[in-house]
Amino acid sequence: MLENEEILLLIYLIAVILIVTVFIVLIFMVFERRKNRMLQERFDIERHYQKELANSQMEIQEHTLKNIAWELHDNVGQLLSVANLQLNILSEKLPEEFKAQVGETKEIITDTVVEIRNLSKVLNNDVILKNGLVASIEVELERFRRLGYLDASMEVMGDLVPVHAPSAMIIFRILQEFLSNVIKHAKASKLFVLLEYNDKSLNIKVTDNGVGFDVNLKSIGSGMETMKSRAQLIDASLDIDSEPGKGTQLFLKYFFKNVR
Repeated sequence: MLENEEILLLIYLIAVILIVTVFIVLIFMVFERRKNRMLQERFDIERHYQKELANSQMEIQEHTLKNIAWELHDNVGQLLSVANLQLNILSEKLPEEFKAQVGETKEIITDTVVEIRNLSKVLNNDVILKNGLVASIEVELERFRRLGYLDASMEVMGDLVPVHAPSAMIIFRILQEFLSNVIKHAKASKLFVLLEYNDKSLNIKVTDNGVGFDVNLKSIGSGMETMKSRAQLIDASLDIDSEPGKGTQLFLKYFFKNVR
């Protein structure tokens, strides 16, 4: 009889231990879920904050660039046009030996006015959105060719798919930042831009034949972080591949389903 009581007591203790263990496991699982949910919420809040911050910075930059574009086109361009007009009047009153020099000056001013107006186009977001992504990139490449910076070319593959305007602006600014770095640092003579459209994404590849660099040693100030943070705004993937002496390549993949 005593043995049966001991067995029952043992069973009771085992049952209690199991219940306590299950209870502890359940509490731990609930705690882990709550902790993971809190961490996810904190991550989402931080990500949202970073996106809002990047968006604000982007809006401020676009507003600044638009103002600069207006100033270049409306004020500086207008003043140069007036100066050119004044030279036309002056050249009629000058001796013949000075007219050739005045004519050369007029040509320089005319070329400067054209360059300023083209530059204003790639700074003004309204013009970029109106022209579209492909045309805006071509204007930028044509400007580089005209100024003799490098031999820049572009190829478009596939059927063009309209890109959501804010996303198109961000993509263009990423490419503009990359092209600016090529001009400043790459010492390249050739640059090639490939835009490949397919059903789901726009794949962009930009290649230069410059001096290249070690991507692991390049400082944040090179603009790489700026380009990557902008790509994150539109959930695009961006990679930059380079080696010393082997040029630099930019790969950007934008998914059409990510319409904001």
